[in-house]
Amino acid sequence: MASRPQAPSLVRRLVLLAAVWSLAVLAASAILLGLLFEQAALRRFDQGLSDLTDSLAAAATPGTGGVGRGDLGDLRTRRVYSGRYWQVSRVEADGRPAIVSRSRSLWDTELPLPADLPGRLDARPSGAISYAASGPAGQRLRIRATRLVMPGTAGPVIVLAAEDRRPVDADVRRFFTATAAVFGLLALGLLAAVVIQVRLGLRPLFALSQELADLQAGRAEGLGGGYPRELTPLADQLNALLRRNRDSLERQRAHVGNLAHALKTPLAVLTAAAGREPGPLSGLVVQQAGVMQRQVDHHLRRARAAAGRQGSGLVTPVAEVLDDLVRTLGRLHQDAGLRIDWDAPEDLVFLGERQDLLEIAGNLLENACKWSRGRIAIRAAAAGPERLLLEVDDDGPGLTPAQARDVLARGARLDESSPGSGLGLSIVDDLARAYGGDLGLGESPLGGLRARVNLPRVAD
Repeated sequence: MASRPQAPSLVRRLVLLAAVWSLAVLAASAILLGLLFEQAALRRFDQGLSDLTDSLAAAATPGTGGVGRGDLGDLRTRRVYSGRYWQVSRVEADGRPAIVSRSRSLWDTELPLPADLPGRLDARPSGAISYAASGPAGQRLRIRATRLVMPGTAGPVIVLAAEDRRPVDADVRRFFTATAAVFGLLALGLLAAVVIQVRLGLRPLFALSQELADLQAGRAEGLGGGYPRELTPLADQLNALLRRNRDSLERQRAHVGNLAHALKTPLAVLTAAAGREPGPLSGLVVQQAGVMQRQVDHHLRRARAAAGRQGSGLVTPVAEVLDDLVRTLGRLHQDAGLRIDWDAPEDLVFLGERQDLLEIAGNLLENACKWSRGRIAIRAAAAGPERLLLEVDDDGPGLTPAQARDVLARGARLDESSPGSGLGLSIVDDLARAYGGDLGLGESPLGGLRARVNLPRVAD
């Protein structure tokens, strides 16, 4: 039978959804905070450059727009390649800027002016423009450009103030790193909180699942109370369904029992009447009445097994049943010199009625005793988390594959001279199927027949 695909975990689904959403929100928040910090840092940076352009405008000489080197008090603009620079350019008649004066920190270099800068400044006569460029020492500069119109000057004057922005970029990177670390810790805390919240929130579902498992394993007869408001109707409906199921099974068993009782009396009357008048006909009546009685008993056992399989609280220790059977059959067949060995773990428990396990193991052992030459072995062991395997071996003549198929037919007998109705193995097969298992016949290591039955067990 093909394995059933594993269903997705509800806990995993909820945790993944919450984790993805939380991480997305945290990542977006961290990026937004970093960008806001960078914009705030650049505004502060531009403010410092604006103060320098204002100082340059105040110190400009009318007529030429030049600035004397001693007119500014900023010492960094006097140190060569210090990272802080200024430059004053006059826009000629042809629209090209020409340098009028510059800070000593530029030495023999000049600040780059984009070709469209005069036009952009003309479009913003009352404002300033910031742009990025490379400095004389390879620094990454942020340049603040302002347009001035001075008396006696042929054209407008462009005042540039520049400063190395690498310290600001370093501050922004440090802020991003610190923000990422803090938000990473926050994400871990949120993930832990989500897992705990989901686990605590779904704990009633886990409890309900465990109670259903206990019910299936025969450790409980119904679901308990104390569930949250959302699960209480489900638990009540399941309990009602279980009660209806038990009532229906009891009614079915009662009907079968009534039918069997109604048949037993006429069969007993026929058997008694035939016994009082010996003869071929009476013998045939007695024989067939016995067959009918065994058929009635057989179907009663099937009905009990079917009900027991769907019921609850029915568990049977396997070792105890095998010990009783082996002792009983050993005494019955002691004259035949049969040796019956058995083996079963003490903690192996059959999930069903004791009478059904006695019927299954007893029929298999009786069949083995009938054909064995002297040695029989019965073994029970776990065959999975919820199944057990019962094997009976003998050293008799065994069966061919064709005979193994035929012997499971109800009432089939390979040896008509032997007593019995031929229902033994068929009964075992029916009971095993009623418990969700099966009966298999094959070759035994002892040389005879091996009968193997798969049955449910109580999980560890």
